[in-house]
Amino acid sequence: PCSPAVLVSCRQMQDAEARAFAAGVSAEALMEEAGAGIAQVLTQFHPRPGTAVLYLGKGNNAGDALVAGRHLHTLGWRLLGRLSSPVDHLKPLPHRHLLALGTHLELRTSPLTVADAPAGPLILLDGLLGLGASGPLQPPLTALAAEMNALRRQAHASVIAMDLPSGLDGDSGQPHPDTVVADLTITIAQVKAGLVADSALNHVGRLACVRLPGLDAFATLGDASAALLTPALLRPLLPRRAFDTHKGQAGRVLIVAGSPGLLGAAELACEGALRAGAGLVTLLALPETYPLLAARLPAEVMVKPVTTFLEALDLPHDALVIGPGLGREQDEVVRSLLSTTPAPAVVDADALNALAPLSASFTFPGPRLLTPHPGEWARLAPDLAASEGDRRAQAVAFVARHPQVTLLLKGARTLIAHAHEPTRINSTGHPGMATGGMGDVLSGVLGGLLGQGLSAPVAAATGAWLCGRAAEVAALPSHPQAILPRDVITHLGGAWRDLIENAY
Repeated sequence: PCSPAVLVSCRQMQDAEARAFAAGVSAEALMEEAGAGIAQVLTQFHPRPGTAVLYLGKGNNAGDALVAGRHLHTLGWRLLGRLSSPVDHLKPLPHRHLLALGTHLELRTSPLTVADAPAGPLILLDGLLGLGASGPLQPPLTALAAEMNALRRQAHASVIAMDLPSGLDGDSGQPHPDTVVADLTITIAQVKAGLVADSALNHVGRLACVRLPGLDAFATLGDASAALLTPALLRPLLPRRAFDTHKGQAGRVLIVAGSPGLLGAAELACEGALRAGAGLVTLLALPETYPLLAARLPAEVMVKPVTTFLEALDLPHDALVIGPGLGREQDEVVRSLLSTTPAPAVVDADALNALAPLSASFTFPGPRLLTPHPGEWARLAPDLAASEGDRRAQAVAFVARHPQVTLLLKGARTLIAHAHEPTRINSTGHPGMATGGMGDVLSGVLGGLLGQGLSAPVAAATGAWLCGRAAEVAALPSHPQAILPRDVITHLGGAWRDLIENAY
């Protein structure tokens, strides 16, 4: 069976369903699988029961919402319903599921407004349209989509789209007018290509994929040049430690980071490397910063005084992290280190800025994992950043020029590209990560993973997923807007657990 992380077109998904039905697979069984999976994912992000409003079109997408609602009800959720048409206009399967809910579903005929918003968690399930729809929304769906968007904006309700946000083109990712703005999109069986398009980002939000075992045998190959990062995709790539592993075998990571006024970046990178499982983490410190860094770094980090960062070349290391909070005075040293050490290296922040003038011609003696944010990307690859191609096309073009480089292009949908490999698209994280220091944590995590022997593409994919998931775990008892980089470090253990136990 094909991986559910592979991108498919809407037609390919419909063809897979048709083959399944022709082989005797029951549409009702698939709807049960889909609805149960939707509820399972939803409660991963909303564990405290509240009120769920089901927005229901006429088709089977409404049936998925109703099955999910039934599972939510058993967990203590209150269910409200908003129909786009009379009950008897529903297709047979969703009609049956609506009747089965009975009085557990409170149907509302008048629009819901912010004044109606109940206390506690409020989620809105977008079950208006599925794969078969195309073109702009039509009345009365436009009014229901506008209602969802207004409640999201004014009452801070969370919108959950099922398969696709209603109004979004599933192939191109172009939103039509009045398209639903989702915080979480739970796509079914396989990832539709349009969901990862740049133009779709603010309508899709967090993206998760629910497997349908009943469809696995009929899944289509789709676009094998890209894949959504999921635990199922990552887990087989992660090595298991032997029981007798010792610290010298778990990765020696050297970190070149920090400068006056930017010492916190070095601290965050070191702690990220530790939480990634590095055996030995050493921070190099120049005379002007050594006393301060030695006093503030965790006891597990070795702070080594050096007169020049070039001393890193004489120290044993399995991976190098260079750049967080480094400042621009070390540009020549950065270039010298990166052109000399054969060890894999994470290149971030000011180390990227040091490389930028040479980006057309740089070569390295070992793997390099570059981690630019949009501003650094514009300096590192100005021609690509200014091009009309989407971010994925830009990333692929860059690594084609630099086959020794793995590119982790940061963003709300972080991309990982390496020559001749599928581009990996991260699914985790939330807008609360838009705060200084998150990239420093990521750099440390990446260095810790490289030091343990993961290839640069696998380390990049794993680190991006872990940091995003750690931020999600941290927000569960809190709120995304209050999350700090230190919270991500604290919750990396929970993210590791979810990665192994197959969270979404």
